[in-house]
Amino acid sequence: MLDSIEKLLVLQDRDRKIIKIREQLAHIPAERSQLQAKLSAATTGLDAAKLRVKQIETDRKKLELEVESKKGQIDKYSTQQLQTKKNEEYRALSNEINTCKAAIVKLDDQQLELMENAEAAQKEVARYTQISNEQKRTADALLAELATREEALKKELAGLEANRAELAGAVDESVRTKYERLMKHKGSSVVVGIQHGVCGGCHMTLSRQTVVSCCADQEVVTCINCGRILYYTPDMDLAVTE
Repeated sequence: MLDSIEKLLVLQDRDRKIIKIREQLAHIPAERSQLQAKLSAATTGLDAAKLRVKQIETDRKKLELEVESKKGQIDKYSTQQLQTKKNEEYRALSNEINTCKAAIVKLDDQQLELMENAEAAQKEVARYTQISNEQKRTADALLAELATREEALKKELAGLEANRAELAGAVDESVRTKYERLMKHKGSSVVVGIQHGVCGGCHMTLSRQTVVSCCADQEVVTCINCGRILYYTPDMDLAVTE
């Protein structure tokens, strides 16, 4: 195998590892966002449950004020009854008092219903609190794990990139230029082997002359179909095309 090809394979292996780690790092923000979204959803449910409790309490206080208002009216009408000497006015005031008392009964019923609703709402708050706490513990642990993994990947990436330039510099400039140009268009499989007479990149059948030239190890040979750089090792099955 040509020395330049051997060096290219080492460089390609390094580049593949770098690309893989960069891809993993690129996915981390999305993973973090998903975890935070789940945590936010649990918090939203808890906030809604607390708001429900608050609203019920507001409604209950409003009913209490209405009851006090009706009682105040009853006191006023009762005082007016004591002061009037006309039967018709007395009966009218009695009707007003009875109307207020009936209203108070309805308001009391509504308060009882609100008390039942408040109890159910408090249970929902307790349930969502437990869910939120559990999800927060889980999310915090996963976020911490994600941060640790991210830091490890960054450290590994820095180590791989540290002498990448040195590896690239060891390759003949013309060959390296071809390799780097292909990397931009073909991804991480630029230097490929010949297996069963086909290119290991595009999988198209190679001509006999291309295979023979590659086996000769006298020059850098490329696939006529995709332009990838070809190499051959004795363990590869040539199956040369006639």
